Amino acid sequence: MTVHNVQAGDASIPCIGLGTWSVNGVECSQAVAEALNAGYRHIDTASAYGNEEAVGEGIRASGISRNEIFLTTKVAYPDINDGDLQRSAEASLRRLGVSEVDLLLIHWPNPAVPVRVAVTALCDARRLGYARHIGVSNFTLPMLEQALAVADEPLCVNQCEYHVRLDQSGMLASCRAKGMGFEAYSPLGRGAVLDNSTVQEIARSHSKTPGQIVLRWLVQQPDIITIPRSTNPQRIRENLAIFDFALTESEMTSLAALAVPNGRVVSPPFAPVWDE
Repeated sequence: MTVHNVQAGDASIPCIGLGTWSVNGVECSQAVAEALNAGYRHIDTASAYGNEEAVGEGIRASGISRNEIFLTTKVAYPDINDGDLQRSAEASLRRLGVSEVDLLLIHWPNPAVPVRVAVTALCDARRLGYARHIGVSNFTLPMLEQALAVADEPLCVNQCEYHVRLDQSGMLASCRAKGMGFEAYSPLGRGAVLDNSTVQEIARSHSKTPGQIVLRWLVQQPDIITIPRSTNPQRIRENLAIFDFALTESEMTSLAALAVPNGRVVSPPFAPVWDE
């Protein structure tokens, strides 16, 4: 098993990581340790998840050296104003028990805080040494343009929902044109894609699970990083076992064709107006 890295701006990021949304306490720390011992080297958390302490405990319990792990956290949208963002990032480091994270993201845009202000604060957080790399999450195409126009530090990724039921071709093209990586969260569509007959047929033909097929579809695309979430040790390992086969061009096309207009599963009340 060889997990390739994606060159995303000035960062080199393992193409698959463990997502930790909605996982807390001992269950979270055990999942992180399990993933790292299974071979993951990329862990994704956020201040809004309320589990940064548990993620830090899992990293330490794994015995894997910190410098081998690509660690991401995110600043919650109420905290992205200048001053608030830097304080949030510093607090995340304390909770995680690390001196810096590898990637710090603005988790969601905030209509009350101009993109210019938030991104300027994010760049300052990098200069203060809180993060090796910075980026954004859930930014629309116009927001990404604004962010890049004002950033005086490299923005390496936009992390957004992406799976076979959601077309992100416009955002993918924009990120690639700008030399950025694209991080796909909710890669299984919170389970919505696994019962699809096309996914299941392709899974049978490769003797793989439906989850492995849709994850393979993502990492087989250029410049895509994905962060599936699981606390089940078997599933954690299955999600990583996607590098010993390849989908055909026809299968890749068939899976891309599953996108539907209402395919998004993550759109909280504070979400931006999404790109069409």
